[in-house]
Amino acid sequence: MRNWGSWWIVALVMLALDWYVFSALKAVTSHFSERMKWICYPFYWIVAIAAIITVAVFPYLQGALISKFVRNYLFAIVVGIFFAKLIAAVFFALDDIRRLGIWMLGKLMPDTGARYTDEDGLIPRSTFLSWAGMALGGTLFGTLIYGFSNKYQYRVHKLSLKYPNLPEAFRGLKIVQISDIHSGSFQNKQAVAHGVAMVMAEQPDLVLFTGDLVNDRADEMNDYTDVFSRIKAPMGVYSTLGNHDYGDYVVWPSPAAKKANLDQLKQVHASMGWRLLMNEHVIFDRNGQKIALLGIENWGAKGRFPKYGRMDIAHPGTETIPFKILMSHDPSHWDAEVRTKYPDIDLMLAGHTHGMQFGVELPHFKWSPVQWMYKQWAGLYEEGKQKLYVNRGYGFIGYPGRVGILPEITVIELA
Repeated sequence: MRNWGSWWIVALVMLALDWYVFSALKAVTSHFSERMKWICYPFYWIVAIAAIITVAVFPYLQGALISKFVRNYLFAIVVGIFFAKLIAAVFFALDDIRRLGIWMLGKLMPDTGARYTDEDGLIPRSTFLSWAGMALGGTLFGTLIYGFSNKYQYRVHKLSLKYPNLPEAFRGLKIVQISDIHSGSFQNKQAVAHGVAMVMAEQPDLVLFTGDLVNDRADEMNDYTDVFSRIKAPMGVYSTLGNHDYGDYVVWPSPAAKKANLDQLKQVHASMGWRLLMNEHVIFDRNGQKIALLGIENWGAKGRFPKYGRMDIAHPGTETIPFKILMSHDPSHWDAEVRTKYPDIDLMLAGHTHGMQFGVELPHFKWSPVQWMYKQWAGLYEEGKQKLYVNRGYGFIGYPGRVGILPEITVIELA
């Protein structure tokens, strides 16, 4: 029930937004029949008040009252309604600016301004702008609802990366990367298992998981350990921790309880046969030729994310290895430290952003709101001889869906 006052402030903002949107709705539907108005207007306020009540009581819905699954969907629907109305309100505001300009013109030039008023001397709303705002807002809301069905629609992204310094013995090495499982959000074990089957169908030489196995608690993996234990590879399965794995977003009864949760999560990795790299490296040898794999704990350049990762511990001992792969959960680590201090890291694999689970991806264009926070947020990035690949995430958190940015299984072949 923390920050309950903030939730009430949000509810009041929603009420003000509803009043503004409703005033525009009344204006553009003034020609509707009385029967249609009696249907539309009460329905609008029933939905609006239900959303406001949900926001106001949301802090009290934690625990046994309703399941986390239901809370996530309620939250997503309410957020969708809010942003749909916010988009519509932007168009209404543009129209109000237009009307204000006409009013001011009328004060300065009465004859000219009068041409833009109706028979009552009022400046009517623009039907086009009003309906355009409602249409775009409604499209956004409908898209978010549709996105609920995409959260298990796994996509395999394949790419070949060429490196002149890659030892010949490792050319053709097939790596599968997965990231951001967030098992605490899953509700469909069969769908999750299908994704794991897709991983194994690629017959990888090496599987790398780049963090966020859970949302907060190790026991979120209780029902899924058997599923992810099926992931095997000849060279092994290696993993790192993400920001959610530490339990930093939970109020624990004691520091010991938080540590016990992290220790339990480490054991989950081990029980599945995954080698968890905690600021360390391993060296692979083929016919006397070597490459190094480094894995560090979460390290985020953004202020609110702790810097548990220690490249100064993981990197020593790899200086003479000609090719290096780094697993680091947060892509902001690449610009902030990897490129500036460790130019011998050839390939960094990250996740974390999920592509915000919302965006547009076309063959030559991609966009998501998350790019306003992260310069590298999905796919391949290159600077000089170094490359970064950001996985879009296997799971989901918060919004129980995906729009445009689908869950990803990455297949990388080194050449």
